[in-house]
Amino acid sequence: MPFRPPAALPPHDDVTIANATRVWDGRFPLDVIDFRQRRFDGRISGPRRWELWRRGPAAALLPYDPVADLVLLIEQFRLPALAAGIDPVLVELPAGLCDPGETPDRTAARETREETGLVADRLERIGAVMLSPGGTDEFCTVFAGRVRLPAFGPDGLLGTAGLAAEEEDIRLRAWPAATAIAAAQDGRFPNALTMLALLWLGARRERLRDTWSTG
Repeated sequence: MPFRPPAALPPHDDVTIANATRVWDGRFPLDVIDFRQRRFDGRISGPRRWELWRRGPAAALLPYDPVADLVLLIEQFRLPALAAGIDPVLVELPAGLCDPGETPDRTAARETREETGLVADRLERIGAVMLSPGGTDEFCTVFAGRVRLPAFGPDGLLGTAGLAAEEEDIRLRAWPAATAIAAAQDGRFPNALTMLALLWLGARRERLRDTWSTG
C-alpha cells in the first residue's frame, strides 16, 4: 500500500512550510516537516525540521458518582511507561481518539462505555490540552461525567473490561474522591490527564455533588 501524503497543516501567517514528508504510515503516521517561523523579535527563523506524530483529536472522561462520592479510575499496561523507566501499569481515565466526524463529547461517552461498561448521563467539560506539544498533534478534550457505580470488591476492584478485538486489558477500580484527589495533589499519578482531572475535581467537587446528586 503506498504511503498517504501528509495532511496539510492549517495556514498561519507566521509559518512557512517548505516540505512535508510522510516517513511512516502505520496506525499513527509520522511526518517530517521542514519549515520556518516568525520569531518573537520579528525575524524569520532559519530552516527547521520537526518530526510530527499525527494522532489528532482525542477525549477523556473522569467518571464520578456524586451520591457515593467515588471516582472510577482504570489501570492499563503502557509500553512507553516501561521505556521511561516507571511502573508500566498506569492509573488513567477512560480515553481514546475521536473517530472521523465524531465530537469529543461523543468520543468520551463511547470510550467510557467500551472501557468501563458505564454510561455517563451528564457531562461537564474540564478543558482541552495538548498532551505532548513537542512531538504530536494530539489534542485531548477532558470531561467529568456523572455515573452510578455498582458494588465493588476489596480495594475498590470492579473487575476488568476492554475490547477483546483490540486486546485491551483494563482493570477497574473505585476510589473515594477525597483519596484520589489527595493522591493527585501529592503527585502520585504520572498520567497527566488523571492528575489534571482530579485536581479539577478537587476544586469543583462540592458543586458537582450539589448539582449532580439529584435530577
